[in-house]
Amino acid sequence: MTTFLSGPFCTQVLADLGADVVKIEPPTGDSSRHIPPHFVESDSAYFLANNRNKRSVSVDLKSPDGRNLVSRLITQADVVIDNYRPGVLARLQLNPLDFCKKDSRLIWASISGFGQTGPARDRPAYDMIVQAESGVMSLTGELDRPSVRLGIPAGDTVAGLYATIAVNAALADRERTGRGRMIDVSMLDCQLAMLSYQSAYALIGGVTPGHQGARHDSIPTYRSFSAGDGREVVITANTERMWQGLCRAVERTELCSDPRFSSGELRLENRDALWEILEAAFLQRAAEDWISILEKEDVPVALIKSVPEALKDAQHSDRGMITSMKSRHGSAIDVVGNPIKMSGITCKTPSYPPALGGDAASVMKDWLNISESEIQQMSANGAFLSPSART
Repeated sequence: MTTFLSGPFCTQVLADLGADVVKIEPPTGDSSRHIPPHFVESDSAYFLANNRNKRSVSVDLKSPDGRNLVSRLITQADVVIDNYRPGVLARLQLNPLDFCKKDSRLIWASISGFGQTGPARDRPAYDMIVQAESGVMSLTGELDRPSVRLGIPAGDTVAGLYATIAVNAALADRERTGRGRMIDVSMLDCQLAMLSYQSAYALIGGVTPGHQGARHDSIPTYRSFSAGDGREVVITANTERMWQGLCRAVERTELCSDPRFSSGELRLENRDALWEILEAAFLQRAAEDWISILEKEDVPVALIKSVPEALKDAQHSDRGMITSMKSRHGSAIDVVGNPIKMSGITCKTPSYPPALGGDAASVMKDWLNISESEIQQMSANGAFLSPSART
C-alpha cells in the first residue's frame, strides 16, 4: 500500500528479488502515474521507473467492501508495506497493530517522513523536505552559493533501501523464531544515518560542515578538476602511494618533497596552495588524456559523465544494468536493471509495470482462491475496480 517513490522503490527491489508484489491503489491510481513530462503510451516514465514486476489491484479503501477485500489479502500476505502518514490506516479501520496481533507471523513495514512516534509524526514529507531537515542539503552545493538538493531522490530511495533491508532481516528472523515484526522506517532517520562521517565531525569535532561542492573535507586530493577541453575529471588520491602517483602524472614530482605537502595532514592544512598548483596543471591537457595518464599511475580517476553517457556505457558493460521490457501494447522501452547479482540466479526480463487494477482477477484467484463468479460479484459490489469499469 505505497505511492509515489519511497514505498514503490522498496517493493520494486523486493519484486526484482522474486517477491510476488501486489500493489493496492486507489481508483485514481498511484499519483506518480500522472507525473509529466515523459510518457510511454499513457504511463508516466516516473511511474515506470519504480513499479516493474508487480501486480495492481484498485480498491477504494473508504468503502466497506474495499476494506474487507484488503483485509483478506493482508491475511494471506507474508509482508505488508505502506507509506501512509501515521494513523491514516487506523482511521480506515486497517490498523497495522490489529493485524499483527491477530497474526504473529505477519511482517508490516511502515515508511513515513518522520516515523511512527515523536512530535513530527503527523507532518507530511517528501524527498527534499528530509534532505533539508537532515542537513544533507546544507552539505550540497558550492561554497558561497545557495544549498541545492541532491540530483537523485535520496530521501525516498534510501528509505526504500533501509525498508528492504529491514523486511529481509525480519523474514530471516521469522524463519528462526516464527515471529513477525512491525517495522518503522523514517525518511528523516535514514538521511541522518547517511550523513556518515559528517555527523561524526559535527558530534565529535564540534564543527558545522558546509557545502562540499566537488571536494572532500579531509582529503584535498579527492575532488574534481577542469581539464583543458572543458570536461571535468575526478581524482581520489587518498593514500601516500596515490599522492606520489598524482605528482608524477602532473609532472610535478618536486611536490612530493615540498614540506607543505609531505603528509595528508599538511596537504589538508595547505590545500588552497595545492589546489592552485593542481588546477593549473589539469588545464594543460584534455580530460581523456588525464584519464589515461592517471590510470597508468594507479590513481583512481573518472570523467564526470552526463546521465545519457553513463547509461550508454552501462549498456556495454556486460553487467545487465540496462534491460528492456515491453509495454502492454508492445512498445519496447529500456530501463535500468537490478544491481544485485547472486550466484545461481539469472535475472529474468522485467515485467512491465501493471495497468491500474489490471491484475485484480488473477490476484483474487491466486491469493484468495475464489471463483470467477465470486470475483464478478465482488466487482459488481465495488470491492475493487476492474479495468473494464474505467472510461
